[in-house]
Amino acid sequence: MAVHQESRLTSSMQVPTVEAAETAPRHGAVMTPTAARAAAVVRITTGFVFLWAFLDKTFGWHYATGSGKGWADGGSPTKGFLSGVAAGPLQSFFHDIAGKGWTDTLFMLGLLGIGLALVSGIALRITAAAGAVLMAMMWAAEWPLAQHLSSGAPSFSSNPLVDYHVLYAVVMILLAAVYAGNTWGLGRIWAQIPFVRRNRWLL
Repeated sequence: MAVHQESRLTSSMQVPTVEAAETAPRHGAVMTPTAARAAAVVRITTGFVFLWAFLDKTFGWHYATGSGKGWADGGSPTKGFLSGVAAGPLQSFFHDIAGKGWTDTLFMLGLLGIGLALVSGIALRITAAAGAVLMAMMWAAEWPLAQHLSSGAPSFSSNPLVDYHVLYAVVMILLAAVYAGNTWGLGRIWAQIPFVRRNRWLL
């Protein structure tokens, strides 16, 4: 009887296997439910920013884009902004591509794809990469490093390094890193798709 009890005691005190230790959550390494929901709110609201920009530029809802000047009406969502670039070493490049069909298409598809992915919670790694590239291009177009425009007028740059473009890029990278699409999103379903399971970079 004593031997049987000692055997049960020894079994209950066994050291966890390496696999169990690797998969067991460490203190402070897992988001709390409240933090996960907060990340989901940030994800959805950030996605709405991109979706709204796409819809307003497409249909001209008279906010940033005037009525009748939307992409659907034949207007260009990039011509006004890129042709007005007046600072930085890439001025001529942005002027050359302003209003071109491929420029408008890539820009609008970027806004739509990033917005939909963030709101739905799928493909956040690709979204973070694409979003960071888009934000970097827009940062370069505004060139907040400059104190003066090419005309000599003040640029009114509020921060030469970290502006809202950088902030959006960092937020998207963070959302992908914490799997923010798993809460109030389709992240878990997306991750179970066989093709995605074989290509983890698609998460």
